[in-house]
Amino acid sequence: MSHVFLSVIDALPDGGAAGLDAEVGGEPSPLLALRRGNEVRVFHNVCPHAGRRLEVAPGRFIVDADTVVCAAHGACFTIPAGDCIAGPCRGQSLREVPCELRDGEVWIDPRG
Repeated sequence: MSHVFLSVIDALPDGGAAGLDAEVGGEPSPLLALRRGNEVRVFHNVCPHAGRRLEVAPGRFIVDADTVVCAAHGACFTIPAGDCIAGPCRGQSLREVPCELRDGEVWIDPRG
């Protein structure tokens, strides 16, 4: 299966996080897109610490000092790499979904 369209890059906040939904691995999945300039990386919207979604409310993320913060337990993940640099899962990373940029559009590999 080829890549599927996820979003246009301009719809993602530069230096921030956006929640999106797509089918990955044959299942509906909440995703997290982290953008810094023209670099976008896409992850499963699941904290490796306790398996909860990262946002405070649907689509609303805590972004502070170039990190996105898990609303449940305060783990801090770098933007756009998704590496945990503080909190209960320090040293771990968000689970990435392969993506690519094509003419200002973000495409993901739905196999996950």
